[in-house]
Amino acid sequence: QVQLVESGGGLVQAGGSLRLSCAASGSIISINAMGWYRQPPGKQRELVASITSGGSTNYADSAKGRFTISRDNAKTTVYLQMNSLKPEDTAVYYCNLKKRIRNYWGQGTQVTVSS
Repeated sequence: QVQLVESGGGLVQAGGSLRLSCAASGSIISINAMGWYRQPPGKQRELVASITSGGSTNYADSAKGRFTISRDNAKTTVYLQMNSLKPEDTAVYYCNLKKRIRNYWGQGTQVTVSS
């Protein structure tokens, strides 16, 4: 099994920054990718950014130029640096880990951006 523990959400004013962290533990060999998704109120969950085991990154158009995904050297913790936050970034942010054919999810962390 895989456990994902997220931290770093909170309330911030528009234009501000937040850094989310996600620590993976358990059976974390053969990870294909880790990433961040978000679910705004009343909307579907959507990809924000991801990073593969090889280090390739992928960003949603809404995140490009403002958000940066990174990880630690052990490849067990992934970060999402969010700058220039907008009210439309308000959502529950979920950490995701892809291992073979399975997806694992964190419990989610709330990010609220006030105007």
